[in-house]
Amino acid sequence: MPIRLPAPPERNLYFLLVRVLICPDKFAGTLSAAEVATAVAEGWHEVAPADECVLRPLSDGGPGFVDVLGTALGGRRLPVATVDPLGRPARGDVLLAGSTAYVESAQACGLHLLTAEERDPNRTTSYGLGLLLAAAVEAGASEVVVGLGGSAVNDAGAGMLAALGAGPVDVGGYALPYGGAALGTAEALAGSPQLRQVNLVAATDVDNPLTGLYGASNVFGPQKGASRDDVMRLDAALEHFSAVLGKAFDVDGLASMPGAGAAGGIGAALLALGGRVTSGISLVTSLIGLDASLAAAELVITGEGSFDHQSLRGKVTAGIANQARDHGLPCVVVAGRNETGHREAAAAGVTETYALVEHFGSTERALAEPAVGLREIGARLARQWSR
Repeated sequence: MPIRLPAPPERNLYFLLVRVLICPDKFAGTLSAAEVATAVAEGWHEVAPADECVLRPLSDGGPGFVDVLGTALGGRRLPVATVDPLGRPARGDVLLAGSTAYVESAQACGLHLLTAEERDPNRTTSYGLGLLLAAAVEAGASEVVVGLGGSAVNDAGAGMLAALGAGPVDVGGYALPYGGAALGTAEALAGSPQLRQVNLVAATDVDNPLTGLYGASNVFGPQKGASRDDVMRLDAALEHFSAVLGKAFDVDGLASMPGAGAAGGIGAALLALGGRVTSGISLVTSLIGLDASLAAAELVITGEGSFDHQSLRGKVTAGIANQARDHGLPCVVVAGRNETGHREAAAAGVTETYALVEHFGSTERALAEPAVGLREIGARLARQWSR
C-alpha cells in the first residue's frame, strides 16, 4: 500500500491542493529509497503542509528490490544464510508471494558489501546468489524472479551455478577458482543445476550485452575495481565462458543478448537456464500498482544517487520519467549528483533536475548530509510547484 502523508483536516480548499507522487530509487551508500522519499516529503510539507504527498519507494532490481516488493505485496520473508562476494557469511531474504519467489542478487553480490579496497572482479563470486535461489526452490516456488543490479561480481553467474551443482570445470575436470578471471580456462560445467524446472525471470536494471564495448566488463568493471588490463582480460574470459554456457544449455548468441551483461553477467547465466529478461522498473511499478498513483498525481518526483548516462538505460529515473510523460505529468529528478545533459534528460521525460552536489556546492557534504539536502530541495520544490 502507498504511504500517505495526509493533509491537515482543518484545510478544506481541496481544489487548491497539489497531489505529489514521490517515487525514488535508493541513493546508493547513503539512503534507502524509503528514506529518500520521506526526506523529500518532509521538506515539501514544511512549505505546503496541506498538499498530499504519496510515497512509493522503488527499485529497478538492485538493492532494495525485496524490501520494496515486500512492503507492497506482503507475502512471507524467508531468512537465508548466504555468503557475500568474497565468500564471507551474509544474510539474505527470499520473499514468497503465492507461488512466486523474489530474490535480490545484491543481498549476496552487492558492491555495498565490500570496502573500496576489497573490490576485485577477478575473484568476487555470485555463489551467494545461488544459495538464495536454492532456498527459493526448496521453499516450493514455481517461479523465481531475480532482481539484478548493484553487483560487485563479473563472473557471468559462474558462482551461482556452482552453488546449484553446475559450476565450471577445467579440461581436467577440476573446479575453477571463484571470480571472473578464471573463466578463460573453463571447459564445461560440472553437472546440471538443481532447479526443479522452476521458471526464472531476470529483473534487470540495464539492457547491456555480456561482452564487447557495452558489455559487463567494459561498462561496469571499473566501478567494481577492475583496471584497464583487468577489463580486457575479463571481457575475453566472459566471451569464452558464454560459449561454454551456450554449449551446455544449447543456446546461441548468448553473449549479445540484451540484459545478459546485467549484474556482472549473471543475466547471461539466467538466460542460459531458460529464463527471460524483463525491465526491473517496469516489473516493480506493475506489481505495486504505480499506474493508479500516476493517474491521481499532478507532479512526479523521482531520483537516484547518480543521474548519469546509465540512468537512461532502464533504471528507475528513466522508467518513471517515461511513464510520467505518458500521463502528461511534469517529472522532477532529485539526485546526489547529475551528469546528464539537459537535452538527454528532457528527451527521457525529465522536466527539471536537482542534485545534492550542486545544492551544497560540495561532494563531501552531499555524502555526509543527504537527508538534510533532500529536505531542503523538497521545500524548494514546494515553493515552486505548490499552489
